[in-house]
Amino acid sequence: MFSRFAFILGLAILAGHALAAPDEIQVYDDELDAPGTFGVELHSNYVLSGSRTPAFSGQVPPHHVLQITPEFSYGINKQWEAGLYFPPLQLTPGGKIYVNGLRPRLKYIAPKEGDEGFFWGVNTEIGYFSRRVSEAHWGGEIRPILGYRAGKWTAVINPILGFSLSGNVSRTPEFEPSIKLSWQMNEDLAIGLEHYAALGPVNNLLPSGAAAQSTFAVVDWKYKGYDVNLGLGHGNSQNEDRGVIKLILALPL
Repeated sequence: MFSRFAFILGLAILAGHALAAPDEIQVYDDELDAPGTFGVELHSNYVLSGSRTPAFSGQVPPHHVLQITPEFSYGINKQWEAGLYFPPLQLTPGGKIYVNGLRPRLKYIAPKEGDEGFFWGVNTEIGYFSRRVSEAHWGGEIRPILGYRAGKWTAVINPILGFSLSGNVSRTPEFEPSIKLSWQMNEDLAIGLEHYAALGPVNNLLPSGAAAQSTFAVVDWKYKGYDVNLGLGHGNSQNEDRGVIKLILALPL
């Protein structure tokens, strides 16, 4: 079963090589806060090489922009976790700092036996966004989580549906799949690839050559209670960001 899952994963990656870097670049897996406990993560990314002109009126061009977003989470029980992204900060090359929104989320992971085998769940978000990062002030996403873990290998797909709830933009959901394949080198260190794509509205998907996509080489590292996800990404010619470095730091509480 794992070989078939990996084959599907490979086809999805090869379908083509995300839009301007969001404040969170992450593939969701089955990790949850323990019931009754809190978690804090810092999401950050820096655009090494990106567009210098706005993609829409009011947007801050992504070239050399740094984004830092705290995420606060709470384990409701063994299957549910709540989270909040706030405040998403954006630092421009000119030294200006902006706050760009507020996003609560709710994540569910289905019960499973053991650490290996198939797992699934879903994460939902809704939030407010500044015009500096989005054409619509209100929007959200539904993020299914489909994964398989076998030995040292883990494969996860998030077939995301993103949608706008305000503004003079389409309300048709956009298909934005993300994929991760990782290999556990030892108890504290894993390496892998993450792939992100923006394939357009679900009723009119873009051909692979016209879709904005990016691939990250990533390292996941546990050190003295800290969880680190570090990645270097390259976008294709349809992407506003040709080079991005990202860091997710989970803080011990």
